Amino acid sequence: MVAMTSDRHRVRALLRRPAFRRLLAVRLVGQAGDGLFQGALFGATFFNPERATSAAEAAAAFAVLLLPYSLVGPFAGVLLDRWSRQRVLLVVNLARATLVAVLATNLAAAGPTSAATLGVALLVVSLNRFVLSGLSAGLPHVVTTRQLVTANSFTTTLGTGAAAVGGASSLGLRGLWGDDTAAAAQIALAAAAVYLVAGLLATRLGPRELGPDVPALALLQALASVARGIAEGARHVHARRPARRALLAVASYRFFSGLVFVSTLLLYTEQGHLGRGFTGLGQALTAAVAGGLLAALVTPRVVRRHGTQPWMVAAFALASVVTLALLPLYRHPAMLVAGVGLGFAGQASKICVDTLLQESIEDDFRGRVFSFYDTLFNVSFVSAAATAALVVPDDGRSTGVAVAIGLGFATTAAVFGGLVRRAHEPPEPVRR
Repeated sequence: MVAMTSDRHRVRALLRRPAFRRLLAVRLVGQAGDGLFQGALFGATFFNPERATSAAEAAAAFAVLLLPYSLVGPFAGVLLDRWSRQRVLLVVNLARATLVAVLATNLAAAGPTSAATLGVALLVVSLNRFVLSGLSAGLPHVVTTRQLVTANSFTTTLGTGAAAVGGASSLGLRGLWGDDTAAAAQIALAAAAVYLVAGLLATRLGPRELGPDVPALALLQALASVARGIAEGARHVHARRPARRALLAVASYRFFSGLVFVSTLLLYTEQGHLGRGFTGLGQALTAAVAGGLLAALVTPRVVRRHGTQPWMVAAFALASVVTLALLPLYRHPAMLVAGVGLGFAGQASKICVDTLLQESIEDDFRGRVFSFYDTLFNVSFVSAAATAALVVPDDGRSTGVAVAIGLGFATTAAVFGGLVRRAHEPPEPVRR
């Protein structure tokens, strides 16, 4: 009871900070738009009754949408470390609103697999990651260092919840407008309106309120410094072993969780083993969000007592146990319980990684490091999708793959835990 009261005090202390509330509003509205946009795209691409989805098609779609961000990421990071992050949030949200409106037109006119639709969707996805990197890099400017764990837990979890609300809204709109391509285009227009609101909310923050703490550069100067910035950022991370270990561990975790996601997606398509459609997948994703909310309640308390890195080891181990025990059953109730467990593990590890990076990386490098973090996430996920195309059947059911994923999570926990134990580093700061 004392611990819960203490946590409520910490959250109230965060909410008393006006700049934090304004940044949180931008995140929540923007991620609700992400949920709507992704719901429109998934509905048109994977759960369209006019077309079937194979593992190879799913892998190709994720590669087209996510891999090119690996080229954008380094530029985004340098700009986030040289331009006003508040201005970036404003301009990029307005750009997302415009592009999603264009995407809705292309979707209705040419369908979800046309080059025009995929090209615009690629731009929107790239900008989405740009926004999330900017939010993470700017957070230490609106809270104190001791508040970072609670702030990360609170913002990332509420953001995930907002995305889930957006996704659930897309489900409701599908029920109202239909499940064809024209309805998906209407949902995309709704997402464009939400992005517009997020952009307007960003104007409530001061131009320099989110950093960076260095003078802004002209565009050509900033772009010319990309190569040098990447090298400097890489050296900065390499010199900070906790950050380096965390990034490697989260890349491994993302690969195996990506395999789970693609397998689950295929299970719920019309031709999948479970075949419950977009509604069934929505229930599984909702279960994962519930697990993330639970992680947000538990993680700050545990981290204050035991530290971020031991808790990451525990999260990876939990993912292994849940996967090995439940995924091979291939039953809808088991998938829901597994979703809770994997949602908990994923959110707990993300809160810890975000906090480690914010604490150990200097502000001048945060934009580059968080952009690299996002790029690593995308490359790991696309690698998982490509692997799924080779090993996962089109109905999503493979006991051998499920067991291999569980063993992969276990290996990640064991290797990361061993590296932490051998590091002999000073204790992490205690957050009271």
